[in-house]
Amino acid sequence: MITSENKTPISKIGEFKLIETLTKNIKINNSSTIKGVGDDAAVLKYLNNNTLITTDLLVEGIHFNLIYTPLKHLGYKSVIVNLSDLCAMNATPKQITVSIAISKKFCVEDIEELYSGILSACKKYNVDLIGGDTSSSLTGLLISITAIGEAKEEKIVYRNGAKLNDLICVSGNLGAAYMGLQLLEREKVIFADNSKVQPDFLGHEYLLERQLKPEARLDIIKTLETNNIFPTSMIDVSDGLSSEILHICNNSKVGCKLYLDKIPIDITTCNMADEFNIAPEVAALNGGEDYELLFTAPLSDYEKIRKIKDISIIGSITEDSFGKKLLDSKGNQSDIVAQGWNGLTE
Repeated sequence: MITSENKTPISKIGEFKLIETLTKNIKINNSSTIKGVGDDAAVLKYLNNNTLITTDLLVEGIHFNLIYTPLKHLGYKSVIVNLSDLCAMNATPKQITVSIAISKKFCVEDIEELYSGILSACKKYNVDLIGGDTSSSLTGLLISITAIGEAKEEKIVYRNGAKLNDLICVSGNLGAAYMGLQLLEREKVIFADNSKVQPDFLGHEYLLERQLKPEARLDIIKTLETNNIFPTSMIDVSDGLSSEILHICNNSKVGCKLYLDKIPIDITTCNMADEFNIAPEVAALNGGEDYELLFTAPLSDYEKIRKIKDISIIGSITEDSFGKKLLDSKGNQSDIVAQGWNGLTE
C-alpha cells in the first residue's frame, strides 16, 4: 500500500525518468508493430488490411471522479472505451498510444498504478502500447488514448448500412453501468456528510464492475464471424441506447421500431433502479457506458442470431417515414429521444 512516507514526487525523477519507469514493462505482441515506444513515432506494417484509428479523451471531474474510481480501474477503463470503438467497426485492436496530463497532487506511484491498469487491458486484449506523451496539468488528470486496429476492407462495418426490415440487436445487457454510477454517487454524498460511515456495496459487485471496469465486446465480434453473421451497421453503446439507435437511423436514413420489453436488463440493475425510484428501462435507454454492441443484421439471419445466448433481438428497421419509435408491451408508441450523456454540456 502506498503511504505518504514512501511516495515519490514526480518532480524528483523528471519526465524522461517517469516515461522510462512507465514503459519498462511493455512487451510487443503483434508482428505488425515494427517500432513501439522509444522513438519520435511508432512504425506499423500492414499488407492486406485497412488500419482504423480512434481517440477518446477522459477528463477528471467530467468523465471520472477519483473519490471512488481506483487509478488501476481508471487505466483499464480508459483503454476499453477506445477498443470498444474499434469493435464497433468490426476491427481487431492492435496498438494504443497513451497521453496524460497530470497535476502536482499525483506522485510517481499513482501514475504507475494508472499504467498497471492500462497494461492489464493491453495484455487481456493482446494490444501493444506503442507511444504517447506526458504533460503538466493545473487541474487534475487528463487521459487521451488513441487506439489502432485492423480489418479487411470488406469486413469493416459502418453506422450507415442499416436497411429496411433488418433486425436490431444488442449484446449483453444495458443500464448496469449507469446504476453502478448512481450507487457510487449516493455513497459519495453519504461519506461527505459523515466520513465514519462505510460505503454499502454488498451485493452490488456486478453494477460496480460494469461502471468501473467495463469490457470491450471483442468476443461478440468473433462470435458473429464464427456464425457467419455480417452486421449491416454497428455502434457501441457508450452514450445510451436511445442515442446510439438514432445515430444508426440518421446515418442510414431509416426509421426503427424498438420493443421496450425486449431490451435486456439484468435483475441487479432492476433492483437498484427500484431503490432509486428509476424505471430500469430509463437506465437502459439513457444511461450509457455499457460498451455493448448495438447492430443491425439481415432478417435472414434471425434463426442464427436468436440461438446466440448473449445477443438480444430488440427491434427492426423501418422506412424513414415511419420515424424512430419505442413500443411498449401494449403496442403504445412513443418517439425515441436522445437523452444519453453529452460530454460537451455536462
